[in-house]
Amino acid sequence: MFVDYTKIYVKSGDGGNGAISFRREKYVAAGGPDGGDGGKGGDVYFTVNPDANTLIDFRFNKKYKAENGKNGSGGHCYGKSGEDLYIKVPKGTVVKDSKTGKIIADLSEDNQTELILPGGRGGKGNSHFATATRQAPRFAQDGEKGIEKELILELKLIADVGLVGFPNVGKSTILSMVTAATPKIADYHFTTLEPSLGVVNTKAGSFVMADIPGIIEGASEGVGLGIQFLRHIERTRLLLHVIDVSGSEGRNPVDDFYKINEELKKYSEKLATRKQIIVANKADIMQSDENYEALKKIATEKGFEIFKISAATKQGIDDLMEHVTEVIKTLPKEELVEAKDRVVYELKDEAGFSVIKDGEDFIVEGPVIDRILGRVNMADNESMYYFQKCLRENGIEDELRKQGVKPGDTVKFGNWDFEWYE
Repeated sequence: MFVDYTKIYVKSGDGGNGAISFRREKYVAAGGPDGGDGGKGGDVYFTVNPDANTLIDFRFNKKYKAENGKNGSGGHCYGKSGEDLYIKVPKGTVVKDSKTGKIIADLSEDNQTELILPGGRGGKGNSHFATATRQAPRFAQDGEKGIEKELILELKLIADVGLVGFPNVGKSTILSMVTAATPKIADYHFTTLEPSLGVVNTKAGSFVMADIPGIIEGASEGVGLGIQFLRHIERTRLLLHVIDVSGSEGRNPVDDFYKINEELKKYSEKLATRKQIIVANKADIMQSDENYEALKKIATEKGFEIFKISAATKQGIDDLMEHVTEVIKTLPKEELVEAKDRVVYELKDEAGFSVIKDGEDFIVEGPVIDRILGRVNMADNESMYYFQKCLRENGIEDELRKQGVKPGDTVKFGNWDFEWYE
């Protein structure tokens, strides 16, 4: 089964907690704090798997989690860092944030590996909090939480040339005639239900060509199968617009030309401006040259090249492929994602907090509060002195006074309630 779109849940590892420990040896009455730091949480990487060509594995395994860092221990022993997680994806996979839709990584190169979510930093042991006046700190720092995200994986096939056109115009026949690919071919619409790739070898070189299911009116809004696979021609450098000039199904080739280009434009302005060659197919069963001449006139007006061929009899196929080979050499490779548009997730030392008055109570919350509470042992007096020092240094006490806190008022920090006093 060909799967080119899926959502997965990914989380980097949490950092290990710092240890609260004191050196205890024979004949050493007060050895001092020796709590080690926690280990770093595992990072999450995405890497290109050259043997994969579909995202089907992600249909059955939706959750991926890197290993957490281990806690520190006594004797200044550091916790072990969590093992990094490497998620293998097919070449051509684009990773997006499902909430914002922003692109995190475009894995379109061989052997490419990208860091997606960094692991949490390990917490510091109590040995880091010893001072001249606080020689036996009975508190340590908790490890930092990892980052968790729901991600979208989109597979966009990497091809130099894309075949586009209405259903049953002969795209799959062309691919089968010029490559070793064996797409399903029959005389009815939507024979092609999934994209196919093939390598075209000519005297002047070679290139990769993609055949996608036929596009119909409204495809850019989700009608038919087209919108599911239009993503696969976003990377192409050249489009071969295949049009049935025989009129065998009562279609007008000129109308078809305009309708397909309108769908390309609605889907992507960039795709609509991609270089395009018109391929007038089924020339062997034309009753007259009227349709071809009308299409040729439009091609001349629009500045497009046009080739008259018959995929079934191979008439004009070789000349077309030789010409495509030369054109490809003059076209730069498409960068699907600009570096400036990518999102990079980082662990930040957030300093924000807010003070909210709820009736007679004051609620203090925010990243800085979470970080401070992670270092505090509420059962220890010295730890509480450290807690108050952090409140002063971060401007929390000043903000509470501005909000009108008075002695005897209740101030809430996380799950803890304190009575304010001066």
